[in-house]
Amino acid sequence: MSPANTTTHARKQKPTAKYHATHHHAVEARASDDRPYSDYGPASMQTPVLVLNASYEPINICGARRALVLVLKGVARAEEQQEAMLHAARIRMPMPSVIRLLEYRRIPHQTRALSRKNILLRDRNCCQYCGIVLTSAELTLDHVIPRSRGGQSTWENLVACCHNCNRRKGNQLLHELRDMKLAREPRPFSLHTSRHIMRLIGSADEQWKKYLFF
Repeated sequence: MSPANTTTHARKQKPTAKYHATHHHAVEARASDDRPYSDYGPASMQTPVLVLNASYEPINICGARRALVLVLKGVARAEEQQEAMLHAARIRMPMPSVIRLLEYRRIPHQTRALSRKNILLRDRNCCQYCGIVLTSAELTLDHVIPRSRGGQSTWENLVACCHNCNRRKGNQLLHELRDMKLAREPRPFSLHTSRHIMRLIGSADEQWKKYLFF
């Protein structure tokens, strides 16, 4: 091949290499900013996915969108898959049902931040006074010892509560009320609590059961 032809051939190769590099970075960028990848609706992208540690120990539940991000970034791999498929401009893959982290993560005993979402999750969206189960939007949080009487915002003093019970209780203490009591003693969100919730959510999913030790 003549020098002229070699130069022409090299010039033809550059756009291809550039295309692959650009495509690779585009996929990485889309993964890192957590954008949805599929033409499914938002609800489908929040389908629960079981997260395993590298040791196959179940450690969390995340939405399908987050699971896809972890897989595409090379942080995790899909161990089980749903029947649904992800369709996007340059990618087509099964939606994950169970993912496993590729590097072991040490999980401390207290793994969740104190937040409204986690209090409702711990209490399973159930009012801790009347026992009614409601959506997150229909629930509020109650300070068992009211803040006006020195109560703090802690795991042990916050519970899920419906608006009716919240109004009835007001700023009173439970021993001052005859017909209101807690369904269970509020405790921090422990690993045991997480496992119990995983089992509740995964009880109907055969793919989850072998990892949750039913």
